[in-house]
Amino acid sequence: MTVVAATTRDSKKCIATGELLPESELVRFVLAPDGTVVPDVAATLPGRGIWVRASRAAIETSEKRNLFAKAAGRAATCEGLALRTEQLLVKRILADLGLARRAGVAVLGFDNIVRALRSPSPPAAIFEARDGSPDGRRKLASAARAANIAIEIVACLDNEEMSLALGRENVVHAALKSGRLAERLVTDASRLKGLRSTGKDLAGSSPAADESC
Repeated sequence: MTVVAATTRDSKKCIATGELLPESELVRFVLAPDGTVVPDVAATLPGRGIWVRASRAAIETSEKRNLFAKAAGRAATCEGLALRTEQLLVKRILADLGLARRAGVAVLGFDNIVRALRSPSPPAAIFEARDGSPDGRRKLASAARAANIAIEIVACLDNEEMSLALGRENVVHAALKSGRLAERLVTDASRLKGLRSTGKDLAGSSPAADESC
């Protein structure tokens, strides 16, 4: 999948770290009329956006240091934002995976994915259950390398979540054909990795979608 470098115009400043980052590495928040901070994972809610790097540490720091109120210039109420943001991202990803299945752009099962990797139109991304066997992940990565394919391998959902989204029991591997839906899923999975990480380093690199979380 081709990733287009972000320009300054589509970058935002994280209130926790001061970094100027592409929107794909951030989560947008808005204040409700009553001053409650609301995660806007789709970046579609009305109001002035407040942006935080997609990591548990950055969101918790923003909450503890009252940075949302400082950014908004008025009183802000927030509690448990990291967990709420994680839950919303999971809900969005599961909905999109279900959409991918219904649209016929998802390939399920280890053997089917290996065949797809060898086809003229290989998938753009592979979702792996993070509680699945590391050996299966290594074999799919090896199959992609053998086919000379650069592919995103995402492991931020567990087996139960993937099975629920894709309407089958014990789903461990799912590949996605190229397109905007696959791009959105990979971006959201990268964000979710940051939210499910226990790391506390705010200065570290942004989440990578090809690593297990």
